Amino acid sequence: MPPRAYSLHDRSVSKPAMRIAPGRVSVVLGGLGFLFLLLLLRALYLQVAQQDFLQNQGDARFRRSMTLEATRGVIADRNGEPLAISTPVQTIWASPAGMPEVSETQLAQLARLLEVPAAEIRSRLADKKREFVYLKRQISPEQANAVMELGIPGVAKQQEFRRYYPAGEMLSHIVGFTGVDGKGQEGLELARDAMLSGKHGKRVVLRDRRGYIIDDLAAIEPPKDGQTMTLSIDRRIQYLAYRELKNAVEVNKAKAGGIVVLDGKTGEILALANYPSFNPNNRMRLDPEMRRNRAVIDMFEPGSTMKPFPVAMAIESGKVKPGTVMDTNTYKVGSGTVRDTHPKPVMTVTEVIQKSSNVGTSKMALMFPPEQMWTMYDAVGFGRNPRAGFPGEVGGRLRAWKNWRPFEQATMSFGYGVSVSLLQLARAYTVFTADGHLLPVSFSRVPAPPAGQQVITPDTAQKMRDMMTKVTEIGGTGVRAQVLGFNVGGKSGTARKLVDGRYAADKHIGLFVGFAPATRPRLIVAVMVDEPKGGSYYGGTVAGPAFSAVMGGGLRVLGIEPDAPANNTLIPVNQIPEIREET
Repeated sequence: MPPRAYSLHDRSVSKPAMRIAPGRVSVVLGGLGFLFLLLLLRALYLQVAQQDFLQNQGDARFRRSMTLEATRGVIADRNGEPLAISTPVQTIWASPAGMPEVSETQLAQLARLLEVPAAEIRSRLADKKREFVYLKRQISPEQANAVMELGIPGVAKQQEFRRYYPAGEMLSHIVGFTGVDGKGQEGLELARDAMLSGKHGKRVVLRDRRGYIIDDLAAIEPPKDGQTMTLSIDRRIQYLAYRELKNAVEVNKAKAGGIVVLDGKTGEILALANYPSFNPNNRMRLDPEMRRNRAVIDMFEPGSTMKPFPVAMAIESGKVKPGTVMDTNTYKVGSGTVRDTHPKPVMTVTEVIQKSSNVGTSKMALMFPPEQMWTMYDAVGFGRNPRAGFPGEVGGRLRAWKNWRPFEQATMSFGYGVSVSLLQLARAYTVFTADGHLLPVSFSRVPAPPAGQQVITPDTAQKMRDMMTKVTEIGGTGVRAQVLGFNVGGKSGTARKLVDGRYAADKHIGLFVGFAPATRPRLIVAVMVDEPKGGSYYGGTVAGPAFSAVMGGGLRVLGIEPDAPANNTLIPVNQIPEIREET
């Protein structure tokens, strides 16, 4: 029988079966299982052993904790006028670790907008391990928006605040200034930093690789803004004080100067200025000497401005009266001799103050043992920190009484051998304006006049005011300190400066400290002119005119009624004879 022919399309033909060896299947399944086990172990390792590391790496790249800046508190004067305010600004930063390479074109555009050299920006972005670098801080919102419009991945902005001082150099030594981080660095900005700073808030966000915020990862902690600080300063009087002090320093070709204005009833500091000064809004080229708050931190020997205190002690004890006549011829004390610049054989106690007699003051001081005189000086605040709440306040120098020799006690009665600050000296004069009480001084407003510490009786304080009024009348050393419409009491002082342990013949400090209206005192003004070289160096001549201008303007600002006769007139300066006073 012939063989059967098969067609390619014959479906009855069966294909040969494919067989897989059982061993091969086991190998494949085992391999897959092993790989799965490795993946599982790797996942467990990453989830357990490496969880913190991976979490930190993820957070470093995409999680950001943003500080929400608190607005720093406003510093205002007693009438609400702003002296320091914070204005919003923008800061540009970048995250080099998550940034692609920045093209040269983008780098040039960024450098141009930020006004920073391109090489400096390139250097900051070079370290790819860094997660955060500042590119430019505290720029205007318009400038920051222009930067963000470049669309450079990894470059972002955040809001900060920059401090602005409307009064500029006029108040720089009081208010001080802050650094770029908003922390107080000098003045009341430093002393009251905690009060002004407030508390920053926080926002935790998730960012994409381009730096854009995707989501908040926690509840937002809002910032708590700083408190407003209202000072005792009156900006109007401060303007007068700074203007007149600057004029006194420049006219007298002096090295420097300081001025303090106190409320004679409350001890509030209404003005305090120094010259030279500086602009806290622009500190690019700042001489450290300009930053010295001389009225608070500099010590000097006060000369004859010290004389009212031993005289008050003598009157308080009953040993003398204003009309008591004293022998004021040259006075030998121990190994030294006390002389007057313009000697007279006899003077009343009132004339001792009016004409600034060293001899008369020394004799009254030596009526008492050293301990009693030391107690008087200590009671009016000499040798003690005035505690006005200002950084760097000094307590002056008052040596222990056990070490005093008679001649030293005599010279300390007219301001040599004891050192004070101008603020201390102004404060001491509150015993004459507050009926014998030494008042605390303050840069903050006080709700009511403080009680103070009783040093002398009201009757003694009244007698001293009457005697010190004679200083600004014809024959006194401070006629240039008179004020139109007001009776003025005070004391001039001229002291040689101690240089390398010796008193220099050509370096002086000119002073005038006084109060008005003398019949019901309201203001105390203390003026210090350091090393005048304009021809005269006497306190009544170099400091008296500035005192007069500030006192007169301050009384008008406060609306104080005149206490002098209606026909009261000022003597023209060119008709006032200069009374030469050493100490």
